[in-house]
Amino acid sequence: MMFVVHDPEAEPYVAEEDDMAEWDAEMVRRGVSIIGDRLRPPEYAKTVRVRGDEAIVTDGPFTESKEWVAGFDVIEVRDLEEAIEVASRHPMARFGKIELRRAWPLSEGFER
Repeated sequence: MMFVVHDPEAEPYVAEEDDMAEWDAEMVRRGVSIIGDRLRPPEYAKTVRVRGDEAIVTDGPFTESKEWVAGFDVIEVRDLEEAIEVASRHPMARFGKIELRRAWPLSEGFER
């Protein structure tokens, strides 16, 4: 899983330099891309917690942060090396940053 993260310390976003369509087409051609999309900004978020029998819903993200998840891509690659190569080619690696995490299937239990 690639989390596309807004990073205020990254170089400023320049729409003319955003080659997202080309990156996406290449990843589809390579058979790496499973699904991906943008996410609305944090001001659209709702945080849901259950305490006792009550669902508590608050506006915005749970944590205070200048960084926020702006999108995601689910990829299928051979190994970490290929995941890093794919992430390094993502346009938002320049304008933000990419966090990589392996899926942790529920069937594997909770052992780390």
